Amino acid sequence: MILPIYVNGSEILKQTAKPVEGPSAELNKLIDDMFETMFAADGIGLAAPQIGKQMKLFVVSLEEYDNEDFPNDTPEFVRETFINPEIIESSEETCPFKEGCLSVPGINENVNRPKEITIRYLDRDFNEHETHFTGMWARVIQHEYDHLLGRIFTDSISTLRKQLISSKLKAMTHGKYSARYRTKIK
Repeated sequence: MILPIYVNGSEILKQTAKPVEGPSAELNKLIDDMFETMFAADGIGLAAPQIGKQMKLFVVSLEEYDNEDFPNDTPEFVRETFINPEIIESSEETCPFKEGCLSVPGINENVNRPKEITIRYLDRDFNEHETHFTGMWARVIQHEYDHLLGRIFTDSISTLRKQLISSKLKAMTHGKYSARYRTKIK
């Protein structure tokens, strides 16, 4: 089922997510719905808070991703579920990349993020992993991980850029934006 995506101004996007307790049929259905919602909106990542769930859960898929300026450096992964993730190491070296977000439709800004990360997480079968990611995988994971901390990508841009887009962000909180997918503000 395709779910509405909460947009900037929704209170849940500012809250810290809570741990997922354990496997269940409901959780598996939610994960399937998250992938379906993400694909319908042409996204490459989606966190549970973006669909109104205060859970430490996000999904990522780079199956359709193709960008020669920022390649997928972890090709053995094409689709993954991250439950109760914890970034345990980040490289000092960073790189900028223009990011967007399904919860901030119509706005794209350069964000500096570590080039490499190591993350500990559970997959959808609750198997534990500790995996090193680079390139686009590292970037998308960090972006989605921020949602679990109550942050969106515009929290990481320069003060000047924030000032320049502040009127767009404020208008968004009042429902003045355009998205080709189902959205919700609450």
